[in-house]
Amino acid sequence: MELDDLPPAEFAFPGPLRDRLVAAILSGAKTSTSALLVGYERANEPLPEVGQQSAVVNSAGQRVAVIELTDVRVVRLGDVDLQHALDEGEGDESVAQWRAGHEAFWHSAEVRAELGDPDFTVDDDTSVVAQRFRLVHAV
Repeated sequence: MELDDLPPAEFAFPGPLRDRLVAAILSGAKTSTSALLVGYERANEPLPEVGQQSAVVNSAGQRVAVIELTDVRVVRLGDVDLQHALDEGEGDESVAQWRAGHEAFWHSAEVRAELGDPDFTVDDDTSVVAQRFRLVHAV
């Protein structure tokens, strides 16, 4: 399959955070990611599936790598484990540190606007789509 034929995998929003996440994927440090289940529901999108390949997109909109999902789980935010947090490759050393960074992102104006809810917040019972992937190819 051609890189341009794969669905895009966009991490965060274009800008410094996306640039850091893409660099972590390309270096092999990032092998997991988390998304809000409500985001899929509000966009009426199916959940990702094991074996699905996608093209990682950088902040400039370029496709820079192919990743393949190796595990997809829906878990409570309060049940995200340390290994998942470490494998996100963002330098977090604890689940609490991982959660603080993700809550800041999920409570951002950009995410709230994308969800259409200016007061959106997460708690222990918020459903998170925890995904593991492997780097298949870097451009």
